[in-house]
Amino acid sequence: MIRKGTWVQIHDVLLQPGERAENLPEDTKKTPLQMWDKGFLLQDAEIGDRVEVKTAVGRTVSGFLIVAEPAFHHDFGDFVPEILMIGEILKATLGEVEK
Repeated sequence: MIRKGTWVQIHDVLLQPGERAENLPEDTKKTPLQMWDKGFLLQDAEIGDRVEVKTAVGRTVSGFLIVAEPAFHHDFGDFVPEILMIGEILKATLGEVEK
């Protein structure tokens, strides 16, 4: 049981492919319009339940509960060797400027 007030993530399909605008590119028209949002759970629930949440900006949004206390999973991409040298290059450049 996930308690009311828990920070959660929800998901919902807002439009099925047949409900999408006609002027969209073909590949977009074939895809459902989906929504993922995060907010504070407004009632006790289980994963998979349709729930309402209050977002950080105060909107009330409904969808299917998919994650309790979602983590942030982002990074700055794959390792790039040239980026490793930026600090040394800047130090050398700034050191030359100060002389």
